[in-house]
Amino acid sequence: EVQLVESGGGLVQAGGSLRLSCAASGFTLDDYTIGWFRQAPGKEREGVSCISRSDGRTYYANSVKGRFTISKDNAKNTVYLQMNSLKPEDTAVYYCARRLDCGSTIIYGSWGQGTQVTVSS
Repeated sequence: EVQLVESGGGLVQAGGSLRLSCAASGFTLDDYTIGWFRQAPGKEREGVSCISRSDGRTYYANSVKGRFTISKDNAKNTVYLQMNSLKPEDTAVYYCARRLDCGSTIIYGSWGQGTQVTVSS
């Protein structure tokens, strides 16, 4: 069964850091482009970061560029999102998903439970 499970969220003060994990099972990370998304209350889900299957390039939304870093550990079949210098506007539920490619909003499969990130001011 193909599955992605997010973890690592929590409550942190502004300026703090968190590292989110996206544990994959049922498939090999190298076979898919993986993206992190987030959805804040009352807002649409938005793409945050992406790591390309084809060349390993990474992409970031302008709002997180320079603060967030996406990476993957093939041995653990896990993708990470290191989030530094967190801001209250980063508060959201964070999801990972297999993406068609980093330039597309199309994902494979369904959304998981996500992990809540709350940044206090």
